[in-house]
Amino acid sequence: MNQTPSPAIEGSGSLLVVDQGSHASKAIVYAGDGRPAAEAEVPVATAHPAPGWAEHDAESLLASVDAAIRQVCAGLTRNLRPAVAGLATQRSTLVCWHAGTGQPLSPAISWQDRRNAGWLEDLELDPEQVREITGLVPTPHYGASKFRWCLDHLPDVAAARRDGQLRMGPLSSFLTARLANVPGPGRGAGSVDAPVVDPANASRTLLWDVGRRDWSDSLLARFGLTRELLPRCVASRYDHGTLATPDGPVPLAVCTGDQPATLFASGRPDPDAIYVNLGTGAFLQRLAGSEPTPGGMLRSVCWQDGERVMQVHEGTVNGAGAALSWLARREATREQALFDGAPAWLAREKDPPLFVNGVGGLGAPFWIPDCRVGFDRTASLPARTVAIIESIVFLLQANIDALGTAGTPPARIVVSGGLARLDGLCQRLADLSGLRVERLGDVEATALGVAWLLRHDPGSPGGSLDATPRAEPATRFEPGANPGLAARYRKWRTLLSDRVAGPAGR
Repeated sequence: MNQTPSPAIEGSGSLLVVDQGSHASKAIVYAGDGRPAAEAEVPVATAHPAPGWAEHDAESLLASVDAAIRQVCAGLTRNLRPAVAGLATQRSTLVCWHAGTGQPLSPAISWQDRRNAGWLEDLELDPEQVREITGLVPTPHYGASKFRWCLDHLPDVAAARRDGQLRMGPLSSFLTARLANVPGPGRGAGSVDAPVVDPANASRTLLWDVGRRDWSDSLLARFGLTRELLPRCVASRYDHGTLATPDGPVPLAVCTGDQPATLFASGRPDPDAIYVNLGTGAFLQRLAGSEPTPGGMLRSVCWQDGERVMQVHEGTVNGAGAALSWLARREATREQALFDGAPAWLAREKDPPLFVNGVGGLGAPFWIPDCRVGFDRTASLPARTVAIIESIVFLLQANIDALGTAGTPPARIVVSGGLARLDGLCQRLADLSGLRVERLGDVEATALGVAWLLRHDPGSPGGSLDATPRAEPATRFEPGANPGLAARYRKWRTLLSDRVAGPAGR
């Protein structure tokens, strides 16, 4: 692990933040006073070539990031030209590429993808040993089994390995290798032949030792991989080189995962809060101390700078926005139509069916890669939409129940992300959990978190800058009595147990 990270950026210069997500690549320029001065968004296509598969074209994804950067910076006045940049990416999404040319040799295989689930199950890893080393559970959503699939099924990948020209890593490593210009002989770290990776993204490969903060030799051996194929591990804040913009190069100083970034959207995280980001998937995080990680939960590094490390207990819900996408495809309708109708339907539907939300596989705390998806009875499309939204709340509650056993009981829930715009979802979460739910004013929290990290050292209590962008709670949902919801949650837990015990599959 590199121990000489770049310093936090002092002063009030403009910031360029890039957020590469499942649906789009976004770029935002924050002015010196903290206001967003310009924004650009370039859509990203996701292909599902087989059941359980999800992937992006790697070159197109790279082009979308470059286009977003150029669009957001085009036409900026001199005083708004960015002084520094940060990047957040999808974790567990990976790419294989040629060391000499930088050309991708595989798709960008999404974090949602489960194509090598059977192979991973047959490997018979010791779950407790994996958990001790990585903080994770063995699941095909993480990178290791996808790397193995690429080696076993993509001839170009296998050939590049034989020739000593294969590089593979998280999406962040591919993007920085291709986009960040690092001067000097051989271009050094950040080049296509010598890529680097930050802890937040490395820790979602199932190959990273959370204690040593480096690749695990024992797990590499189990997956038939070597560290020469993988990026070198560096700190969360690091000199990655420069990004090209219409007005010249901008230093890239912070790389991290999209979910860890959301923790810092409103400043330094509160240890008494559970942070929930609701997007394609839903991710729950709570700062971790020395207490053991609750059963079924993950332990992740959210920031590492030199010897200082911040860790979180984390839970995942695979079928959040992805579950609404599933319903839209099944009903041959637009996902946006479901989202637009949801506020009225959430207020109107008093007895929706129950939905077993195994879309993308059951994540924490259950970890069932194949779970039969379906409703417990027939109902109208509005009622089924409400059922899916309530299933997201139910899965969140199962994670909150587990996270609440770590340390002192949580005091509140902070929500962000696109689905957090639904008042009916937030109120149900408050009612079921018995905790106040606070929705950030800017529900797209990833970019704000990266902006905060560019200006702050999370390990230091001082140094706050008034002009740093941050989100404040804009809406509060106080818990209330909702016996119908509580009864449906109990029935849902029973239905889920029955489905998990039954034959796998959809």
